[in-house]
Amino acid sequence: MNMQELKELIYQGEKVDIECKKAEKNVPKSAYESYSGFANTKGGYIILGVREDKTKTDPKERFIIQGIEDAPKQKEDFWNTINGNKVNINLLTDDDVKIVEDGSISLIVIHVPRADFNMRPVYVGENPYKGTYKRNHEGDYHATEHEIRGMIRDQNPEGNDNQIIEYYTMDDIDKETLRKYRQIFEIRNDGHVWNALDDKSFLEKLGGYRKDRKTGVEGLTLAGLLMFGTGQAIRERFDNVFMDYRNESQVTADIRWNDRITYDGTWENNLFNFFTKVTPKLTEDLKKPFKLEGGVQRIDDTPVHKAVREGFVNMIIHADYLMDAGVLKVIKRSDSFEFTNPGILKLPLEDIYRGGNSKSRNPHMQTMLRLVGFGDNAGSGFPTILAVWKSEGWIKPELIEDTNLDQVTLVMKMEKESDDKSAEKSAENSAENSADLKNREGMALSERHQQILAIMEAGIEYSTEQVAEKIGLKGPRTRQLLNELVNKELLACIGTTKRRRYIKPVD
Repeated sequence: MNMQELKELIYQGEKVDIECKKAEKNVPKSAYESYSGFANTKGGYIILGVREDKTKTDPKERFIIQGIEDAPKQKEDFWNTINGNKVNINLLTDDDVKIVEDGSISLIVIHVPRADFNMRPVYVGENPYKGTYKRNHEGDYHATEHEIRGMIRDQNPEGNDNQIIEYYTMDDIDKETLRKYRQIFEIRNDGHVWNALDDKSFLEKLGGYRKDRKTGVEGLTLAGLLMFGTGQAIRERFDNVFMDYRNESQVTADIRWNDRITYDGTWENNLFNFFTKVTPKLTEDLKKPFKLEGGVQRIDDTPVHKAVREGFVNMIIHADYLMDAGVLKVIKRSDSFEFTNPGILKLPLEDIYRGGNSKSRNPHMQTMLRLVGFGDNAGSGFPTILAVWKSEGWIKPELIEDTNLDQVTLVMKMEKESDDKSAEKSAENSAENSADLKNREGMALSERHQQILAIMEAGIEYSTEQVAEKIGLKGPRTRQLLNELVNKELLACIGTTKRRRYIKPVD
């Protein structure tokens, strides 16, 4: 990285992955807090030798490159400290710490990678509950106790769903749910030796019931209770876990959804019931080409059906059910699906997209679903989704990690990639011509413009997809209309093109 590239980085301003420090004569203590914060969040850059003038708002005026004294010595001091007992682990290599010079000005750039799940939390000092930091758009902050507990849980390579839930027994299993599961299992695994087992023994084989040989304690595991338990037992033990499905296809300004499944007392709200109730609703509108297997039996399942189910399975097996609060949220729209689960990513995004390595939090749930035909083998699920979407020519599915809310959302848009590129080009052209569009006196708004303004509440952020659903248009056309309203200064927008959100100003 040269000085020009570094300036471009600095003038973006401090954000979740960039932190500037004055560090005129020595490395400040706060640099190690930033090191912890980056390692526990998404990684980032610490830049030493940049002063911040908080009275300015323009990043080019706010961040002043002044350099540091004796950069080689400060670099050596940093290495001595990071390799000592200042932090619990050093994640850096020689290539991560560089001196960048321009004439008489020297800066130190420290690239901090995101720590692997089995290395988090990365903390300052000797106490993780006092020295663990995370990052948000405002800088470093002390991680909360539940965030730290979550990091410690995630260190377990065997996942979390094998732990015994004390005092929960076979009496807490919903017999109808387990009967339904066993029926599907028997059809798919005719002649399997497990089919002759009683329910308790069958659950033991699945990992849903376990006895600890050391302590003698036995009972349902987390996987067994959440997958097959009675709704009451689950709500007593996991009152933090909510399941919510909404069909937001073709909604209007007055109707936020036209179908919803959440707990209402009419069904046992365990995970297997949620999955089997919602899945048919997700796929009922997907195209089913007329195709016969062996010339006799019609095939109603397609790769797209399987990919959507894989997205659902992905949500269940990667969720952190031990967080203080969390929602398993499934949203169906006319041209997309969204699956949101509590818990951040255990692996880097590039590893997930590449596949071949599964580190699910709930491997026993993964096995339970796979044995009845739902979900691919470990590590192949997400690449399967990508391959199917690519074969359809649709926009690449996106995993969005929110480290502030501790949740991950998988967005699967059934929108042609060419349409999305055309929309981005249209948005660019619209921005370039904004001077011609702004504040034209007497220029009437179209009916679509007025419709958008009518359905948007002031001060609330909306995505293109949310607005498109409400007005019944495709994403690219909706995006164009929204950008036209931005150019007319009737809406404000935030974020990059792909994640842009729109706000109607408060009067």
